[in-house]
Amino acid sequence: MGSAKKTSAAPRQDRRDRIEEMRRAERTRARRGRIAIVSVSAVVAAALIGVGAWAVTKGGDDSGKADAKSGSGASGHFSYDKDGVGTWSGKLTRNHVTKDVAYPMNPPVGGDHNQVWMNCNGDVYGKAIPDENAVHALEHGSVWVTYNDKAADGDVKALAAKVKQTPYSLMSPVQDQKDPIMLSAWGHQRTVKSASDPAVASFFATFVQGKQTPEPGAACTGGLAQ
Repeated sequence: MGSAKKTSAAPRQDRRDRIEEMRRAERTRARRGRIAIVSVSAVVAAALIGVGAWAVTKGGDDSGKADAKSGSGASGHFSYDKDGVGTWSGKLTRNHVTKDVAYPMNPPVGGDHNQVWMNCNGDVYGKAIPDENAVHALEHGSVWVTYNDKAADGDVKALAAKVKQTPYSLMSPVQDQKDPIMLSAWGHQRTVKSASDPAVASFFATFVQGKQTPEPGAACTGGLAQ
């Protein structure tokens, strides 16, 4: 009887051993599967990151090339009223760019410009200033007084004194402009004969923070200065 019991118990132990061995094998296969999935996921993620980095770099290169060839986006012409004030006929775009801009008018009265404005709180500059920064000052509602070496010294001094007393104005030389003294605002421009020309006061009264201003009240300090 004792031998029979031992004999019947042996097959049950063998089954338990086989079941346990099968379970271990299953756990091993599952573990290998998870490792494979993680490895594949890591490869895919790395590939996606590489593609994303390439796209960002490519996009940056393209935008740089666009900036390098930046136009003002301001095609058009001046139409003059009976008082001699010219109004630009085309749309003046207002994008911020990092490169030089080819403006269709001189001095420019609007268009794409540098993100930093030229200080225009009655600032008088003795040397030429970047057009792109000056245009940003015009966007803030300033009047830009410009002159070349044909302007009389007395007129330059008198205009400088007026600018220094007028917030939202600035002054600088522009040697290649067509007339000795010119006044510019966003989208508007005129020539004046001298500092005592009544048109000077009229232009300032109309266009310093005038209706043409795209960004009224924006700062004229804290920008670029010579």
